[in-house]
Amino acid sequence: MKTLFFKSLVIFVLTFAITSCSNDDDDNSNSDSNQIIIENTVQAGTWRVTKFIDSGDDETSNFSDYTFVFGSSNSLVAENGNTSHNGSWSITDSNSNDDSMDDLDFNISFTSPQDFEELTEDWDIISRTDTKIELIHISGGNGGTDYLTFEKN
Repeated sequence: MKTLFFKSLVIFVLTFAITSCSNDDDDNSNSDSNQIIIENTVQAGTWRVTKFIDSGDDETSNFSDYTFVFGSSNSLVAENGNTSHNGSWSITDSNSNDDSMDDLDFNISFTSPQDFEELTEDWDIISRTDTKIELIHISGGNGGTDYLTFEKN
């Protein structure tokens, strides 16, 4: 009788353990798919900044004459006909594990000039269409909120 009870208990515990396990290796296929879509979107054509709000200050005009090209190999070029500034861009997974576009960071980096250095952040994606990408960055230092919108030319 004790062996039957013991075997039943072991089977119950194993069954419970197997069926109650969660998948700690979250399937990132949605995040990967969104990342590819966004990468393909920004690499198609040229873009312009239609909004740049830096901690409440509208600084969009600093970029109004520039077109942005998000190239392959993460190259980023901003040019206005006379001047060009080289930077880099990437999209990375911020690992918040809900497999959505919210997990993705849109990273921009410029080392100069000062106006373009202000774009250097790990931006969160608010929304994306084939012709518009809206980004937000909340500063950990001063708590300011920045908004950046690119629209396709």
